[in-house]
Amino acid sequence: MVISKTSKFKGIDKNPSLLGFGCMRFPTISNDKPDIDEELSQKMIDYAYENGVNYFDTAYPYHNGLSELFIGKALKKYPRESFHLASKMPSWLIKSKDDAIRIFNEQLQKCQVQYFDYYLCHALGKEQFKPYLLPGVMDFLYQMKKEGKIRHLGFSFHDTPEVLDEIIHTFEWDFVQLQINYLDWSFINAKKMYEIVEDYGVPCIVMEPVRGGTLANLCDESQQIFKAYNKEVSIASWAIRYVASKPNVMLVLSGMSNMEQTIDNVKTMSSFKPITKEEQKIIDQALEVYMNSQTIPCTSCGYCMPCPHGVDIPGTFRVYNQYAISKSKWQFKKEYEENLKDKNADFCISCGDCVELCPQKIEIPNRMSEISQLFVSLKK
Repeated sequence: MVISKTSKFKGIDKNPSLLGFGCMRFPTISNDKPDIDEELSQKMIDYAYENGVNYFDTAYPYHNGLSELFIGKALKKYPRESFHLASKMPSWLIKSKDDAIRIFNEQLQKCQVQYFDYYLCHALGKEQFKPYLLPGVMDFLYQMKKEGKIRHLGFSFHDTPEVLDEIIHTFEWDFVQLQINYLDWSFINAKKMYEIVEDYGVPCIVMEPVRGGTLANLCDESQQIFKAYNKEVSIASWAIRYVASKPNVMLVLSGMSNMEQTIDNVKTMSSFKPITKEEQKIIDQALEVYMNSQTIPCTSCGYCMPCPHGVDIPGTFRVYNQYAISKSKWQFKKEYEENLKDKNADFCISCGDCVELCPQKIEIPNRMSEISQLFVSLKK
């Protein structure tokens, strides 16, 4: 049975279950359409609910708007006070207070509820925060909270720690939802973001604990490290437990896509035990192997610089390594084309002067050629 954290969080009257059901990745009828396989998804929700999961997280755009409709039907069979329902205001559609009013009321209707236990300003960043500075938008959300139609008001976030610090101190919030996992703890400085939320004094809800499945499908060498230590548990369970062990994490969302994932997550959180120091060393070892297998082992020492042809060798490797981990095509193309400009891999002529200078023995010209070809393929 999945339980709640025993610690008391400021402003939270009743803690939800430690595991939350993310409603963004329901199984679909076909791979090329957003239509939800409602029969299978209902079974997954029923299994989770019957095993103590009482937090369900949907949003306006999930499954092209079908997620809210489905979760409204799926949870109708259960007493309203027995579960916590979360949805989100689509920031990109808000041009005025009237938009906020219309969309919020539409969401209540679609979800077949009179109130949201948790309501979020969706995917905030520097630009995405601007709609909430429009006249009356936040006033409306606070009014909904006063009327009990929003029990707890917060936001989900995708940007830098500096932007998070600005947003969190602009208005009053009850919670913040962050992307945290053992890869992003350092990779996108999720550690700093977690600390900002902790210092603000509100609980943290974790999204992407398995990084969209990446941390459930590590390279073979990393998986062997985990299995050698404990072959009885799934690779994904390590990632779920890692974030659930953080003291200011109130719950961990998992976007479950099939019954197997649902059963495994429930099993992990039903017998939940915080990550030990010994287990943390295992995670660190597996992560180091994974990073080395996916990235170019450049330490940015600069011994290869200056390149006689103007290539920013460490900078180019940095941009590539970010892509190798994040798989963000638009970010790679933007960094490569706009920030590196005339210093990217395209300007390498394979003279080889840098190879002898590299302490890591990287075949720099070969890797530059690969990166240049990657840019061409992504641009197509």
